[in-house]
Amino acid sequence: MSGYTEQILRYANRPDHVGQLAAADGIGEVGLGSKERGSQIAARFFIKTARRRIELVRFQAFGCGYTIAACAAAADLAEKSSINEISGIGREAIVTRLGGLPVDRFYCADLAAEALRAAIASCERHGELVTGSLAPHQKHDGSRLTSDHPRYRQLMDSSCTTDIHSVDRHLLACLLVVMEEEESPVEVALGLTSQQFTSLYHRYFPTIGFDVDGAKVSSAVSNDPELLNLLLGYVAEDDNNGGAILSGALLAHILAARAAKPGHLWVAMGLFERAELGAAIKRHLPLLLTANDQGMRWKRFFYKQICEQQGGMLCKSPVCGECSEYELCFG
Repeated sequence: MSGYTEQILRYANRPDHVGQLAAADGIGEVGLGSKERGSQIAARFFIKTARRRIELVRFQAFGCGYTIAACAAAADLAEKSSINEISGIGREAIVTRLGGLPVDRFYCADLAAEALRAAIASCERHGELVTGSLAPHQKHDGSRLTSDHPRYRQLMDSSCTTDIHSVDRHLLACLLVVMEEEESPVEVALGLTSQQFTSLYHRYFPTIGFDVDGAKVSSAVSNDPELLNLLLGYVAEDDNNGGAILSGALLAHILAARAAKPGHLWVAMGLFERAELGAAIKRHLPLLLTANDQGMRWKRFFYKQICEQQGGMLCKSPVCGECSEYELCFG
């Protein structure tokens, strides 16, 4: 399954459980510790109880649409249930309530369930904040690659023509290593068709063979359509749309695909430093860089733009500098 189903979209856009609860009986969160904040998806649940039943549930989610939908489904399942019943709400119940989730988005349901459990634990501790934790494989606090990675070195040490920019070669080498380690189809890992990927690969790494036909194949390009449309709107009119050279349009597809992964976007792309992502956007999507003139974290900026286009408000403060969650958005 790729993309958002109608059921998932309904939950992602439901406002009834979004926000905070004053004088909550329990507050639980995941991914919002001092060393985690802003580096991965996160959620916070507030619950109000009466006679050991959940009267009200509210949540704040910091992540993609799947994360928001999973939290909304968890809140829907929990409200009006007993504390004993709520302890059984896990991934399976949330995925079922959503009518299914892509397998690579199950972590969103895990996050919601863990944050909800933390809120219940908080009730047992008389409202003391309880922090849950994500599974280790969901945490990406630092670069996934280093310059001595054998596959990266093979790619970067190979010969190519002199007109190829080394920084773009580095970007593609990092993406290739990530794609291969995830064992994902090109369409899912990079958001490119096999033809687009083949053209790029043979242009940037002409002396190293790659069996595209032998790689895993997906039936369709797997991108968040709203995010992809947003990013394509920043492509310059004179952009080289389809050739063997990395272009703004191709980078837009790659960004949309990698933004679906948990954690920082630059980490999901396999880059060594956050600044490398900004540099790539400056080279190929300069209008996007200009739009993010305050240096907001890229994924946060993307989804803030989408939310505002739909008439919503992702942030609880209209002025960034006055918001208590400033560090979630800015490096």
